[in-house]
Amino acid sequence: MNATPLALHHAPLLHQLYAAAPGYFALLGTRVPHIKDVERDVEIALLDPRRSLELLYDERGELFCSLDCKHDYPEPGDLTINLLLIREDRQSQGLGEQAVRHLEARVPPGTTRILASVLGENPRGARFWERLGYTFTMDARPVMSWYAHPLTPPRTPPAPGVQVASD
Repeated sequence: MNATPLALHHAPLLHQLYAAAPGYFALLGTRVPHIKDVERDVEIALLDPRRSLELLYDERGELFCSLDCKHDYPEPGDLTINLLLIREDRQSQGLGEQAVRHLEARVPPGTTRILASVLGENPRGARFWERLGYTFTMDARPVMSWYAHPLTPPRTPPAPGVQVASD
């Protein structure tokens, strides 16, 4: 799996991914956003230094997922997954779990828990997070519900001047 930070020139790729997952937008009662809306959303997201937008590619180099996270939100030490979106033709193949485990392995130092937001009435989304060990944390329905996964111990940076050994 390869995670590529999303830049504004990647907006057409993100739009293609959105178009390949119309069921997600239907669940929210909306249509797939227009390319201009995607470009504007990416532009706004990139202005927030706490946001992390990524495109995920499989071993064949095929785009299958986007990941939108926000660091230190809603509390310091939290990493919130705003959106994990997988193309519909690639769902139920274990790629969502792989994407989450890939993220968990590289969370920023100081992260104490990962939160996942589930928008709308989405029992399939809730079951996905529960299968991965996330627990229901907060109800903000009808808009969203939150699932949490505490990190034990919290990810900490190496002490200044301490060399980290590697093979």
